[in-house]
Amino acid sequence: MADEPLVLGIETSCDETGVGVVRGTTLLADAIASSVDEHARFGGVVPEVASRAHLEAMVPTIDRALKEAGVSARDLDGIAVTAGPGLAGALLVGVSAAKAYAYALGKPLYGVNHLASHICVDQLEHGALPEPTMALLVSGGHSSLLLSTDITSDVRPMGATIDDAAGEAFDKIARVLNLGFPGGPVIDRYAREGDPKAIAFPRGLTGPRDPAYDFSFSGLKTSVARWIEAKRAAGEEVPVRDVAASFQEAVVDVLTRKAVRACKDEGVDHLMIGGGVAANSRLRVLAQERCEAAGIRLRVPRPKLCTDNGAMVAALGAEMVARGRAASSWDLSADSSLPVTDPHVPGRTHDTHAHGHGHGHDHVHEVAKDNLYS
Repeated sequence: MADEPLVLGIETSCDETGVGVVRGTTLLADAIASSVDEHARFGGVVPEVASRAHLEAMVPTIDRALKEAGVSARDLDGIAVTAGPGLAGALLVGVSAAKAYAYALGKPLYGVNHLASHICVDQLEHGALPEPTMALLVSGGHSSLLLSTDITSDVRPMGATIDDAAGEAFDKIARVLNLGFPGGPVIDRYAREGDPKAIAFPRGLTGPRDPAYDFSFSGLKTSVARWIEAKRAAGEEVPVRDVAASFQEAVVDVLTRKAVRACKDEGVDHLMIGGGVAANSRLRVLAQERCEAAGIRLRVPRPKLCTDNGAMVAALGAEMVARGRAASSWDLSADSSLPVTDPHVPGRTHDTHAHGHGHGHDHVHEVAKDNLYS
């Protein structure tokens, strides 16, 4: 185990300051500082508020993660950070911090993809990812079907949302029902006491001529909002639990149906589900039922690892080190729309191979030979 790479990961793509420490595929620490309460009164994440919260939380959260892991910063084999996609200002805080620590410690820096990290985190729970793996990632900003044959270099998009992401739809319907923010957990809670068949809400993009793997939740969101408005206009009480259950069922029905179809079409017998919405209890149950019926093995990390966290970034960083992938250049920048086809942002060729050793992070030791951290 001591030979496995020890990596610290920093995640700041949205409103969670996440710092994780991983050795190989073993999670040693997962420290999180959330600013969700600061955004609740606005009904959504405010980018400037998130960025400032990351600034304040960064150093204490890193210190807490290292203490929890029982390791020194000098012991690290690398530092990984989410380079994108996400909120530009929030990402810049994380990237800047990662650069500072990597430079001071003389360690290689790995700018990694947020979505690829959500897939890789499952290794901390269920061991090495099968290759290929189909991944359904559902969160407040993303609803994507991805085929990964190598999590460090080959992630192919199969389908994505064309409008609202699933988590975004949960937030909006929760707001219409006056249930607060964030919407996912509270709708899940109310739905458990409701009837998922009470109201026949539409299933977006499920017609014979619709894109097989793309998602659309805008029409569903509008349909639910209008149904609620009509009830209120008629002076009738809105059955909140039935609305929550019926809306939730419409979302998870489409997500699981398309994910299983993609597995069958591609001949892939493993489905991994990640992202914040993967914590939804009904999604987990329905996915398990449909995967078992189709002979597909389902992998879903525990809820805490599904939401944004530093452990997932550290997990992908450790995999980069283990597979000898090139480290990032010192001019690494945040990319709010970094495509999932780029699992990580490597160094430029003349940086990473200037010394002819074939090691991706030689340039780090040339620039920062002295340990500025000691």
